[in-house]
This record gives sequence, C-alpha cells and structure tokens, in this order.
Amino acid sequence: MSLGSRLRAAMYDRMSRDMEAAGLQAHRESLLADAHGRVLEIGAGTGRNLPFYPADVELTLVEPGAPMARRLEKRLAEHPASVELVRAPAEELPFPDDSFDVVVSTLVLCSVDDQARALAEARRVLKPGGRLLFIEHHRSDDPALARRQDRMNPLNRIVAACDCNRTTVDAIREAGFTIDTLDRDELKHVPSFVSPISVGAAVSA
Repeated sequence: MSLGSRLRAAMYDRMSRDMEAAGLQAHRESLLADAHGRVLEIGAGTGRNLPFYPADVELTLVEPGAPMARRLEKRLAEHPASVELVRAPAEELPFPDDSFDVVVSTLVLCSVDDQARALAEARRVLKPGGRLLFIEHHRSDDPALARRQDRMNPLNRIVAACDCNRTTVDAIREAGFTIDTLDRDELKHVPSFVSPISVGAAVSA
C-alpha cells in the first residue's frame, strides 16, 4: 500500500467537491437513472455514485485499493440498501460470465493498469444486451490540448494515478461494445488537461 494511494483516498472527496458541484454530480445522477437489475460498479472509490442508484437495483461494488475500500465501507454503513463490496481489480473480476445487467465505470478506465483487459472483463460479466454506463476522461479532440495532455500525463500519473489522454471511447468500441449514447463535456475546477470527459452508454453484444 503506497503513500500516494493513502493520500489520494484521504483527499479525494475534498479535492473533488467543487468539480462534483459544478456538473459531475449531475452527470452521475442522469447516467445512473438507467441502471437496473443486477448492477456492478468497477473502481467504486469512495462511493460517490451511491446516492444516485435506483432503490430497486441489486448492487455490487468492486474496489481494488485498501485505502479507498475502507472509506467506501464507512459510506456503505450509512447506506439504506444492502450492497455487496468486493476487493478486486477491474482486470480480474471474480464473477461468472453473464452475471450482470449493467456495469458502471466512472473515472476508472483512465487509471486501470490494462484498459483493454478491464473492458474485456466488463463485457464478459455482462449478460448479452447488457449495458456499460460510463463517465470517463478522454484524449481531447483539440490537437493543442491533446499535446498538453501528453506533456502533463507523467505528472498526472504521479499525482492522480490517471492517464487522462487515453482514447477510451475508441477502446470501448474495440472491446466489442456498441455505443448508443455519447455526450462530450468538460469538468470544471480542474486543470484543462484533465477536463475533457465522455458520458455515455454502450451495449454488449
């Protein structure tokens, strides 16, 4: 367990408060209104999505990091519904094939070690026709900003454990998903090189 992971867990909610209030929370609420049935959230962090899930979903959260998981456990203790918490990386989901109706990924695919493998696992555990709901950083369509993302990415990996310049939407398609809704936006109260986000839903074949 690294000092960086402990610090990120301790500071995450405080540092993201303004960003959440300036639009990210609204994206979470709108996106998760479509969650239904058995739902798996990968990289659940401190549980920022919890208030926005419909009350009737059967929710499983996956979080690999011990510092984040401990904070998530505290939030779950105050959550009215029963939620299963599993310690595991997104690249090695301990669930059978075709287990879930929905997989949720919010600001996770930028930080997994192997993005393609994480997406393959998400598709594997989804039922045929299941949906991937996502809010993710993406490489900017603006060439100048994309170059800045590349320059700043080594520092961002140290500070936030995040590769904000990944072409994540392309990776979702390459993993065998069909994207049926996609919106672009920019996070507020963050440096410009981490501001571009994609919000959408994709269907598993």
